[in-house]
Amino acid sequence: MASKKPDPFMIDEDVAPLTDPEIQNLRTGKELFAELGITPTRPIKRGRPVSDTPKKPVTLRLDADIVEYFREGGKGWQTRINDALAKIVEEDKKAS
Repeated sequence: MASKKPDPFMIDEDVAPLTDPEIQNLRTGKELFAELGITPTRPIKRGRPVSDTPKKPVTLRLDADIVEYFREGGKGWQTRINDALAKIVEEDKKAS
């Protein structure tokens, strides 16, 4: 296995390496904030929020004219197919 060389742009030769006593005195950010009396902000959550009703990915073969009809409506065509199917399911439940 080849050794991974450090990135030369990440090496700052003007700064001396940490000594053992300096390493022993290192504190976590949580400890430092508490010492300074600062309340840390919450980290920014990345990505889409978790849904209360998550969708399930499926592979579905539909007639070409059906797909074309929904795609002609533009962005959100898959959501419109889902809404149409949900409406049919709801009507079927009411009829039962």
